[in-house]
Amino acid sequence: MTRIDFYILPDTTLEARLGFACRLAETIHGKGYRLHLHAEDEAMAHDLDERLWTFRPDAYLPHALLGSDLADSVAVTIGHAGPPEPDRGIQALLNLAPDIPEWFSRFERVAEIINQHQQVLTAKRACWQTYKQRGYPVQAHQLRSQSD
Repeated sequence: MTRIDFYILPDTTLEARLGFACRLAETIHGKGYRLHLHAEDEAMAHDLDERLWTFRPDAYLPHALLGSDLADSVAVTIGHAGPPEPDRGIQALLNLAPDIPEWFSRFERVAEIINQHQQVLTAKRACWQTYKQRGYPVQAHQLRSQSD
């Protein structure tokens, strides 16, 4: 059964949420998982693509946008419209969209990032309740501010 992890940030900005998403993607990839980042829309997908190149000067996270020539050859993909191909062997999903994608259960792990922005809080509370009602194991990770 898919394991769901919610990472709860004290920050309110999209900047903090996407910055944490890059660090979490690096951690997930470092643990040997193939990962898909599911963005809210095309603009966020492109933003994530750019951030993954620049979020840390010494970091290298091989990634590509779904549909690009490189998408089949990297361990981390980014998309917004639909799922990656099932035969790609992707084990983890980092969901940055407000809703739960219908295809989330094909992954071993799903990560959700909550920050203290009201729209994100409302959307992700609904996601939490949906996962719990469906019987999925859900765990919360309360994080400290990055400035601490």
